[in-house]
Amino acid sequence: QVQLVESGGGLVQAGGSLRLSCAASGRTSSDYAMAWFRQAPGKEREFVARTRRSAAYTYYADSVKGRFTISRDSAKNTVYLQMNNLQLEDTAVYYCAADTTGVGPTLQARYDYWGQGTQVTVSS
Repeated sequence: QVQLVESGGGLVQAGGSLRLSCAASGRTSSDYAMAWFRQAPGKEREFVARTRRSAAYTYYADSVKGRFTISRDSAKNTVYLQMNNLQLEDTAVYYCAADTTGVGPTLQARYDYWGQGTQVTVSS
């Protein structure tokens, strides 16, 4: 089993920045692909970004490309999501997820473990 715990969410003004963290424990592996998803009120959960074992294989949703950066510190078993120039539409609960196959697709059904989520609220 793998436990994922997100932190770093909060209230921020439009144009501001936040950094989310996802700490993994249990049967962790640097071979797992790690991803961030988000769910806005009244909407389905959507893919945001993912990283594989190598940082060269990051991938982003078009809506966050150029503003968000995903990274991982394997020594700390932690994945980060640096979010810059936040917009109102970025308001959502952000979830961390792990794919034990190491692929890290955009389909949430392919992920084996999920965190409980952290709320990000962007105000005008």
